[in-house]
Amino acid sequence: MEEKKTLYTLLVYSENVAGILNQITAVFTRRQVNIESLNVSASSIPGVHKYTITAWSDEDQIEKITKQIEKKIDVVKANYYTDDQLFIREVGMYKLSTPIVLENAEISRIVRRLNARIVEVNPTYCTVMLSSVTEDIQRLFYELDKFGCVLQYTRSGRIALTRSTVEQVSAFLEKQEMLHKQVTSEK
Repeated sequence: MEEKKTLYTLLVYSENVAGILNQITAVFTRRQVNIESLNVSASSIPGVHKYTITAWSDEDQIEKITKQIEKKIDVVKANYYTDDQLFIREVGMYKLSTPIVLENAEISRIVRRLNARIVEVNPTYCTVMLSSVTEDIQRLFYELDKFGCVLQYTRSGRIALTRSTVEQVSAFLEKQEMLHKQVTSEK
């Protein structure tokens, strides 16, 4: 029986080196696992970048992918998580037809009800932004789309923090530094 697929989020920390993104995505390609979303940014640690990658997989497969990624020379640390282990956000942006929005007050009520913000208005279009979880961002799109007012829509990749009080890569780097000092002092 095939194991049920779960949406996993990988948090990968690496040195800021050209080509590392290609190496990371190649691991997914070789295992024929599609990446749902990908976000790359500087981390809280100077010189270290954080990759937030989501993919549907079973635990055995995602564990193998994580281990293969962690073997890459420029990768500092990689871990995988389920949604309940993370604080997650994405951003959705919606360009809406201003004339249609002005004709139908229900559109503004929907925007307010889902805690979205109108960030720009001009005679042609208005821009709405929502920071939330994927389901809320998609729900707002579907509700707005019923009115035929959506001119453009996009959503960002996931960003995530662990629910742990400690940044796991920081603890890992501290252990590595202590080991390095220990080895150096023994010489």
